[in-house]
Amino acid sequence: MTRPWEADHQAEFRRRLGKTAAEVGDSRTTQDCPEIWELDNGDIAVIGRDATAAYAGRLPSGVSMGADERLVIISGRLLSAAKPDIRDA
Repeated sequence: MTRPWEADHQAEFRRRLGKTAAEVGDSRTTQDCPEIWELDNGDIAVIGRDATAAYAGRLPSGVSMGADERLVIISGRLLSAAKPDIRDA
């Protein structure tokens, strides 16, 4: 069965959404920075801390993760800084 949406691994990074992690105070280096990026096909890429194992056994009812999915966490500051760059529905 095909999924209604599938990640296009050929999509390229278009632009950072918001500020860098260092700009919002979430990183002291450029080696381990969470990021939010818009891809050239309009999809969003998120780089964050992998928390899949920590949350897998306590997901809310009706929430699931596929074998090829990961739960990542970014700071609220980073998401708030990206808000002006995220298009409205």
